[in-house]
Amino acid sequence: MLVSVIIPVYNEIPTLAEIIRRVSAVDFPKELVLVDDCSRDGSREFLHRLASEGLSAAGASPANRNEIRVVFQEKNQGKGAALRRGFAEATGDILIVQDADLEYDPRDIPRVIQPILDGEADVVFGSRFTGTPRRVLYFWHSVLNQFLTTLSNMVSNLNLTDMETCYKAFRAEVIRSVQVEENRFGFEPEITAKVARGGWRIFEVPISYHGRTFEEGKKIGWKDGVRALYVIGKYALKR
Repeated sequence: MLVSVIIPVYNEIPTLAEIIRRVSAVDFPKELVLVDDCSRDGSREFLHRLASEGLSAAGASPANRNEIRVVFQEKNQGKGAALRRGFAEATGDILIVQDADLEYDPRDIPRVIQPILDGEADVVFGSRFTGTPRRVLYFWHSVLNQFLTTLSNMVSNLNLTDMETCYKAFRAEVIRSVQVEENRFGFEPEITAKVARGGWRIFEVPISYHGRTFEEGKKIGWKDGVRALYVIGKYALKR
């Protein structure tokens, strides 16, 4: 089965070539779908070169089948909008989200997609809080994540440990059945509510995590937390 790895990009030039090398090196048939959200730090120019030269522009040594497609947003809209575009461009049987900032290790992707390959799941969440190694960072970020996950679980009737995780994998027909409306980080509670409502089989597997500090380029902030609360409430009212 072909796996589409959707990589939203916004001002990630320090890590962009490395994440492409790491994803390419993992041994499964895949296509990399990179969506630039109007970067201003050189990422957009690098992706234009990648589109014309292929994976060699990133110094990648691909394992297994590797295809690449690069798309460019006409204006900056946010992660959710970039993923909506990436989902529309993807041609794989399984779609998985991969951030470009090295917080999530592509070597975990085979573990995340395995329940789908085994025919046991339609959607898989990779959890940062189930016993695997992770960098210790901000206490209040963990508290907020747990709070939002708990509220999401109350609305969706799931028992996830990490609703806000980047690593979410879907059978293609699942994501094609969902209309993504959120443009920014509200994508996470939105997609969680919608796949739960769809009655799809949802698994959660442990993953590693190496979080960034704000000085290292972390982008999510308190406004995104407020938006997540709004999105959770919005879908609670739509039940």
